[in-house]
Amino acid sequence: MQLSVEGDMNEKNLRNNLIELLEGGQAHVNLESGLNGLSPQNRNIRPEGMEHSIWEILEHMRLAQEDIIRYTLDAEWVSPEFPEGYWPKNPKKMTSEDWDNTISRFTADLNELISFIRDNEIDPTSEIPHGEGRTYLREILLVADHNAYHLGQIVQIRKTLGEHL
Repeated sequence: MQLSVEGDMNEKNLRNNLIELLEGGQAHVNLESGLNGLSPQNRNIRPEGMEHSIWEILEHMRLAQEDIIRYTLDAEWVSPEFPEGYWPKNPKKMTSEDWDNTISRFTADLNELISFIRDNEIDPTSEIPHGEGRTYLREILLVADHNAYHLGQIVQIRKTLGEHL
C-alpha cells in the first residue's frame, strides 16, 4: 500500500515539475517577463548580425509548440514542411494583430499542454499510441527545451536593441 502512495506522490511531483518547467521563471525567463515592456516598434526589428526579430522567433516558437502538441494528441495531425513551415511566411508584414494573435495562440496551446499534464488519466511516461516509440514526457520536455532556448534569444535581441529586462 505504501508503494502506491509513494508512486502517486512521485507522479504528482513529476507533473508539478513539468508544469513549472513549461511556465518558466526558474532557470530561464517566462514569456511574460521576456516580453514585458517591449516597445512595439522593436517587435519586428532584426538587429544587425541577427537572423530574426523577436516576433519571428515568437511566431516560430508558437508554430513549433503547436506542431509538437498536435502531433502528441492527434494521430491525424500532419506536421508542416521543415524548416519553412516553422517560420512566419511574411515576417516583414507583421502587424499588431499578428503580434497579439501569436501571443494568444501560444498561450492557449501552452495552457492546453499544462491541462494535459494535469490529466491523471494519462501516464506522462507512457508511449504515445501513434508516436513512433516516443513518450508524452519526451514531447513535453521538447516543448520546454525549445521554448527556453528561444526565450533566451528574445532576451539577447532585447539587450541588443537596448531594451533590458
